[in-house]
Amino acid sequence: MKKPERIRVMLADDHPIVMGGFAMSLAGPDIEVVAQARSPEEAIATYAAQRPDVLILDIRFGAQLTGMDVARRLLADHPEARIVFLTQFDQDSLVKECYRIGGRAFMTKDCDPEELVTAVRRAHQGELYFMPAIAERLASLSVRGDESPQALLDERSLAIFALMAEGLTNAEIAERLDVSSKTISNASQAIKDRLGVHRAADITRLAVRHGLIQP
Repeated sequence: MKKPERIRVMLADDHPIVMGGFAMSLAGPDIEVVAQARSPEEAIATYAAQRPDVLILDIRFGAQLTGMDVARRLLADHPEARIVFLTQFDQDSLVKECYRIGGRAFMTKDCDPEELVTAVRRAHQGELYFMPAIAERLASLSVRGDESPQALLDERSLAIFALMAEGLTNAEIAERLDVSSKTISNASQAIKDRLGVHRAADITRLAVRHGLIQP
């Protein structure tokens, strides 16, 4: 009896221990890890050479290029690419962007290994997969509307908000943007009122949750 073809999986992450752990978790009768990449540039070249069935891609690795840049480039060149995004962060805006650009699944690095296996199998079949917690959050966003800073602020206000979240004072932001301190003072108050956050710690948490700054 002919054995069923294995799902050929490629891993792209800059932490070899993480890749090794997931490679072991994925090993099974229907899945084979055929390649690994430790940089965005290597991921692009290796994908083109190996053409795996499913790519498990870390969103946050890389400097000039990131995992998201890799995904956009691969999906532009290979629209059939089936990408499972992997990250330790699960900001709402990041989740939505991953699915928007064509990802098949969004998995956190602390997910159950069996759940990752399920995501790989579903992606290979051309389906979407949602972790239960992610699905619940996306459903909640759909019902209540997008309340992210990206949705509520214009481009300039969003830039000011990100600098506020990084801990810069009004004077420092004004100097950075080459405007008066009074302009920034008025803008920052309007931003706080618009988003409903006023404490510095809450501003930072909100920015991290929506992927505007790194934790």
